Amino acid sequence: MNANFLQTPIDYLKGVGPNRADLLKKELGIHTFQDLLNLFPNRYLDRTQYYKIAQFQQTNAEVQIIGKITHIKTVEQKRGKRLVATFIDETGTMELVWFRGQKWIRENLKLNVPYVIFGKTNYFNGSFSMPHPEMELLEAHEKSIRSAMQPVYPSTEKLGNSGITNRVINGLMQQLFLESKNAFAETLSKPLLEQLKLVSKKEALFNIHFPKSQAHLARAQYRLKFEELFYIQLQLIRKNLIHKSKIKGHTFDKIGHNFNTFYSQHLPFELTEAQKRVIKEIRNDLGSNAQMNRLLQGDVGSGKTIVAFMSMLIALDNGFQACLMAPTEILSVQHYNGLFEMCNKLNTSIELLTGSTKTSKRKEIHEKLENGELDILIGTHALLEDKVKFKNLGLAIVDEQHRFGVEQRSKLWHKGGPSGEVGGAIPPHILVMTATPIPRTLAMSIYGDLDISVIDELPPGRKDIKTVHRFDANRLKVFRFIKDEISKGRQVYIVYPLIQESETMDYKDLMDGYESIVREFPMPKYQVSIVHGQMKPADKEYEMNRFIKGETQIMVATTVIEVGVNVPNASVMIIESAERFGLSQLHQLRGRVGRGAEQSYCILMTGHKLSADAKTRLETMVRTSDGFEIAEVDLKLRGPGDLMGTQQSGVLNLRIADIVKDSEILKIARSYAAQTLKAYPNLTSKENIPIKNTYAQLVKYRNIWNYIS
Repeated sequence: MNANFLQTPIDYLKGVGPNRADLLKKELGIHTFQDLLNLFPNRYLDRTQYYKIAQFQQTNAEVQIIGKITHIKTVEQKRGKRLVATFIDETGTMELVWFRGQKWIRENLKLNVPYVIFGKTNYFNGSFSMPHPEMELLEAHEKSIRSAMQPVYPSTEKLGNSGITNRVINGLMQQLFLESKNAFAETLSKPLLEQLKLVSKKEALFNIHFPKSQAHLARAQYRLKFEELFYIQLQLIRKNLIHKSKIKGHTFDKIGHNFNTFYSQHLPFELTEAQKRVIKEIRNDLGSNAQMNRLLQGDVGSGKTIVAFMSMLIALDNGFQACLMAPTEILSVQHYNGLFEMCNKLNTSIELLTGSTKTSKRKEIHEKLENGELDILIGTHALLEDKVKFKNLGLAIVDEQHRFGVEQRSKLWHKGGPSGEVGGAIPPHILVMTATPIPRTLAMSIYGDLDISVIDELPPGRKDIKTVHRFDANRLKVFRFIKDEISKGRQVYIVYPLIQESETMDYKDLMDGYESIVREFPMPKYQVSIVHGQMKPADKEYEMNRFIKGETQIMVATTVIEVGVNVPNASVMIIESAERFGLSQLHQLRGRVGRGAEQSYCILMTGHKLSADAKTRLETMVRTSDGFEIAEVDLKLRGPGDLMGTQQSGVLNLRIADIVKDSEILKIARSYAAQTLKAYPNLTSKENIPIKNTYAQLVKYRNIWNYIS
């Protein structure tokens, strides 16, 4: 069948009409025949079995029965009436009951004619009844192409209230199959179908909407899930290959004075094998003549910053500038402070640009950038302003990139050419860093077009952080423990949740907590800092600095400290109401301690009432400190869209596959997509014609690719 048929507006399907079309577009996004065809059922009612009345159990289950109505009566009740019919089969008797639409039902029911009824059974006073059953004459039931397993389609309240019931959608689906004669074109190549033993496209579509049995349904689902994931992976891998062949990058073929001097004389610690491997991967990218587009993943404290710095030195050695952009001022200040000392030793110029940089300083930075006096610029979103122009930006590093939108990253991209010209300019190399470990399955889909490097070992000498879960009743013991740690000269974080909807309640919790801490840890023996979102930036900065300098022993804070506070002397992290935090947040907060040589602790405080998910989160935190394992659990608990935040979840609006549950199919799909493109980069072989055509259609009609980073 030609693809144009499937692009027919839904208004033209028999049984739809303008009003229904309008509702289907607004409520379910169904604009064309193709959209309706791809409205896959949420679940199925198994109508493969016919029960006898004598077989009923008191389970309130949905059952299907063949029998006859012998008698109908109206029964008065406290409020209004109900219509009751006596229904029999050869094994017994039951009642069918209606509370609504009685006049219409009474006029249309036929006595002593075989019906197939379907619905939930109720058991009361020794007999069974079924309220508002679905009914169909046995004769009609045998003729319809309704399958034995009945699909239940996604719906909304508005559709239900407007009479577009599941039955109506089922009817429209039957109409679509009648009009198309189920002549749907194959979308995968013959070798793929044979190697993976997949059913054909038309068989899969028929059996997803009208399955004859569980086995038919399972084969249809597998085929359609594979296909969906295969085309996403094909697109991502192809994008990466095109990127490498078409988007030229500056060739950094020199490893010179800056890199070598730093490596041989100023490395603050021995690099781990993982760091060496990643630096090698980055060097290979920078030395090829294609633009680097790499994601660097590494847990909190794994040493990503040093890898980033050494990559910048390669850019400097080749006569280019480098920049590092971080999502918050605190984090960019920390990066700047960390790199400033190293740059000093190398006589390399480095500056910091944030929202609070004074105008005169800004002007100076802008000038030095443009005339090439400035080698490295660290900053926040301020780097993206039009006034910020580089003489020759060779490497742009983005930290915690999931906090930046796509447009923001593309702005950085365009700062490559002389004076930031776009057009003929060669873009800078891009290195994206994240301390939020992304499960492999998700990385394959969201960042499938980037090359991925992982630092999967911590620097030597780092001790594992001991994590425990304590209930509020143990608070006094926890206070005693804090006093012991402070007496050893350590510092402590106490973090309270901050969730937008209940900000006033959270603020009260924080202030109550702060007061009880100050009572328990009185001055002058103890000094306590407090930091929260309602403070002025200058006050926040002041309190943070007191803690960093060691003038205060306890920092009471909301999650503003989640990213980027580095105090090696802080060895205890106490998380209040830990059940209200997500797993990745708990993991990030725990990463604030364990930065020095001393044993560090993380104490998760909760009340006694915990949901099943909260228990899983707490048990996971106590059991492991492996960020990737934690991310896998988080993905299972929260689902992919949630994990990446809304701006990244577009690619995950999958029609049938589920990245978590179908991770095995995803791996197979990615490997087959890679094999296909390796053999035929442009899908030119005869056997790949179906793949080439489908791919062209997808790119033309489904604009999902823009969501991918």
